[in-house]
Amino acid sequence: MTSSLTQQRCQACEGGVPPLIAAERDRLMNEIAPHWRLRDDACALVARFSFRNYHEVMAFANAVAFIAHRENHHPDMTLRYRDCEVSWTTHAAHGLTLNDFICAAKLDSLLAETPPSTRP
Repeated sequence: MTSSLTQQRCQACEGGVPPLIAAERDRLMNEIAPHWRLRDDACALVARFSFRNYHEVMAFANAVAFIAHRENHHPDMTLRYRDCEVSWTTHAAHGLTLNDFICAAKLDSLLAETPPSTRP
C-alpha cells in the first residue's frame, strides 16, 4: 500500500502534544494496511506479523528498529519464536499522533518491498 505518509518525517513530541481527534485518526486508518488495528482504548496502533522462524522474526525486528531510529519514534514490540507484535503510540500525547501513522506506513512500505517468498 502506497501512502503519502511514507514521504513524511516524524516530528519530536516533548509533551503537551494533543492526541489525534477521532475523525483524523479514522481518516489515517484508511491510509495504512488493513492488518493494523486500534488497541481497545484507541491509544495505539497494533499489528502482529508472522514468520517461518525465529531468524526471520529477528530480521524483521531489526528492520523495525531501523525505521524507529531514523524517525526517532519507537514502538513497543513483543517477539516470539514465529511472530512479532508491533505497537505504535505517542507516550507524550497519551495517544495516537501523526508520528504513529507515519511509522506504521513506513513499515507497511518495507513489507511491500519484501519478496513474496519471505513476506509474513
